[in-house]
Amino acid sequence: MDSRIHESPAMRRKKTADAPPIEIDAKGKTPLGMPPDRFLRQYWQKHPLLVRNAFPGYVSPVTPEDLAGLACEETALSRIVTHDWDTDSWTLRTGPFSEAEFPNMPDRDWTLLVQDVDKWDPDIRELLHHFTFLPQWRFDDIMISFAATGGSVGAHIDQYDVFLLQGDGQRRWLIDARSNPSETYRDDVALKLLREFHPSHDWVLHPGDMLYLPPGVPHHGIAVNPCLTISVGLRAPSSSELIGDYLDTLILDADERVRYHDEDLEIPKDPFEIDAAAMARAIEALNAIRINDPDRLGDWFGSFITTYRNASAILPYAESQSPVEIEQALRSGAILQRHPWSRTAWRRNKRGASLFCNGASFSLPITDARQLAAAEQIHQAGYAKLSDHGRNALFALIEAGHYQIQEADG
Repeated sequence: MDSRIHESPAMRRKKTADAPPIEIDAKGKTPLGMPPDRFLRQYWQKHPLLVRNAFPGYVSPVTPEDLAGLACEETALSRIVTHDWDTDSWTLRTGPFSEAEFPNMPDRDWTLLVQDVDKWDPDIRELLHHFTFLPQWRFDDIMISFAATGGSVGAHIDQYDVFLLQGDGQRRWLIDARSNPSETYRDDVALKLLREFHPSHDWVLHPGDMLYLPPGVPHHGIAVNPCLTISVGLRAPSSSELIGDYLDTLILDADERVRYHDEDLEIPKDPFEIDAAAMARAIEALNAIRINDPDRLGDWFGSFITTYRNASAILPYAESQSPVEIEQALRSGAILQRHPWSRTAWRRNKRGASLFCNGASFSLPITDARQLAAAEQIHQAGYAKLSDHGRNALFALIEAGHYQIQEADG
């Protein structure tokens, strides 16, 4: 077993000698300002990185008014955090909010945060195309925050990777990039805020600047003026979440005929002792679960990770269409558009491959699984490349609501 899974991010940063530069200027080359393999080797889950001009001239496609409108939707995940500097008290409210309350919000010291904006806005979702150097199933969502002057959510630590792109206005970011930072939390607020925070770096980000933070780096963002910040966050399920979900799967599939048994039982020296022979039998019963079966484990993980923290449930369409109707529509120039809440991934196995979509799985040839996992849109040409197995999986995905036919214009 890799001993690193027991180490904190701060411990891993401490072990990395000769830390690379923490601030660079991309100068319009690439959002990372360097080849992706260098970023992964030197920074990913190791060191923070501030990239000036990651997206030069960037203009957020979402305005503060757009964000406020989205925060009023029933199915949007939204919060408002307010800070009283005089008492150092924090207030957290969760949406949906009323449109009428935003014009009456104060001029200072509050922040609106809305999760999953990439599921609602295709222009925001386009940002993910700049991060194809990372496994796409690792992405959680794109959150956008609007902060009035002085607005903040306090000094805190995230246990996942995040890219913080400044979309509008200026935000001051303070981070503690040193090893072994303080991780004690206040017990007097509803937010998980650090009791102590000692920043090692202090920057002001402008539109197009981007800050990458690996897990475990204390940070604190404060709006210099009214501003928008776009947070591209990645998934990091905890060990308890992984174990709990996998054990639930094992329990559902468990064969009730496999039980603890002791046909070799001998008269015990002490009838109240759980002796070594009893423990060996218990281990034998547990081994029957075959927790080390790579295909079974892989199929569970694919289903889990494409279901983990889904934005919302996808409902089947009320009126289903037959394969013949779908094929006819594609021949006429229509496209199949994937639902923005659909999450896909695939993996190789002994049978060929498994395609995963929001927890469902399909056994397919590798070429089909690879194509469908990546296909946000399917045209006639793409459909023609699918095997019969791939087409059957596609029809099932359409029936479940993961793809919708968009007719050709005119």
